[in-house]
Amino acid sequence: MLPRGASSMPPPPNPAPYFPPPRVTLPSGLEILRTFSGAVIFLEILFGTIVWILVASTQVPLPLLQGWVMFVAVTAWFLSIVFLSVFLFGYANRIAVNWNQADFIFHGATFVFYFGAFLLQAATTSLHHFPRKFNSTTQERILSGREYNISIAASIFAFATAICYGCSTALALRRWRLNNS
Repeated sequence: MLPRGASSMPPPPNPAPYFPPPRVTLPSGLEILRTFSGAVIFLEILFGTIVWILVASTQVPLPLLQGWVMFVAVTAWFLSIVFLSVFLFGYANRIAVNWNQADFIFHGATFVFYFGAFLLQAATTSLHHFPRKFNSTTQERILSGREYNISIAASIFAFATAICYGCSTALALRRWRLNNS
């Protein structure tokens, strides 16, 4: 017979042994901005901002292509800000995640998407000499002279942003491999 108030169930196990500590090789706080990775993430955010501002400032002649460019640019920009904020505010030390692996996966996937967005933006730019309506007698082009120049700048900055994401992927892979060996 059990004493009054006692339970036949054992106490729950301590969850601490089941959650590994976070693996972080990047510093937290403002020190992250003094590393190559932090500086490149800052450039990703800066160039990404310029890309989506330039794409948004055109009249979007090909919504399917430039809609995808805009989606990738804004989503990558937002996720990069969140990723940098995790390190700036020290949450990386509190969340039990392999941050080196998460860094590699995030930047690798974003590099692939951003490079595709760059190719679509460059394709939109290359179509500038085609008429807006193929069955029309007017000679209105898909992109006006001003929009063509903006589209060229958006293509260049999209390429620069994709290169930044590629550099972040390479740095993350290096950190991940060095930390796992």
